[in-house]
Amino acid sequence: MNKTELIDAMAADAGITKAAAKKALESFLGNVEGTLKKGDRVSLVGFGSWSVSKRSAREGRNPQTGATIKIAAKNVVKFKAGAELSGAVN
Repeated sequence: MNKTELIDAMAADAGITKAAAKKALESFLGNVEGTLKKGDRVSLVGFGSWSVSKRSAREGRNPQTGATIKIAAKNVVKFKAGAELSGAVN
């Protein structure tokens, strides 16, 4: 399912226009992104939670040449599925 299909499904399920569903989805995504940028955690009970984890700098190898390269430190987003979501999938 892509973003357009999700908007269509949200509009149909909630009985709202596609424009309203798109606005709601973009608001949700923007708020999740803003919270993660601040380093906070977003948790939806039963669905799951997003958090930011720091990945330290490390050394890697160029697969073509075998040369050692330095990989910079960065922040990565992690998602952990909740019990209800995990149960629904399995």
